[in-house]
Amino acid sequence: MAQRAVRTGKSRYAGEREYEGTGRRGGYARMTEGNTARQLDVVTELQKPRRPREMDHVVKKNRDRAVYMNFGYVLFLTVSLLVAGYVLIGYIGLQSEITASVKRIASMESTLNSMKTANDEEVSRIESSVDLDEVRRIAITELGMVYPDEDQIITVPDEGNDYVRQVSDIDR
Repeated sequence: MAQRAVRTGKSRYAGEREYEGTGRRGGYARMTEGNTARQLDVVTELQKPRRPREMDHVVKKNRDRAVYMNFGYVLFLTVSLLVAGYVLIGYIGLQSEITASVKRIASMESTLNSMKTANDEEVSRIESSVDLDEVRRIAITELGMVYPDEDQIITVPDEGNDYVRQVSDIDR
């Protein structure tokens, strides 16, 4: 579809040509050509009474809400703010206590691990310093100890406990 342009011959300003033609949708499009500035009627623009600007819906809502802020409502908001502040300060205090406890536990675990390591080293040193063969030799030769015979060994029934108590003398 070709676009038609017809010169209207109407011109508001010097050097301006106006064209009217059919656009793609069948309506009229107005094109202006020229390099001169439009002349505005400033006096009539200033003399026109201005309409007061309509308030935004949010602004109206905030102004209406501000009207309803009486003393009771302000008191309620203040008390609510104080309660929320108290709860938050308590929460922060609990968080700091938990953090301090975690640090203290980590320090104690570190101390426990170093003490376990030192204890294991000491047990190893003691076990390596004692020669069990030498103890057996001294017990048999110098102290006269002997191994027990079969008739000297008494077997005690196991009752599921880790230890046995002797409450009276053992009869043979």
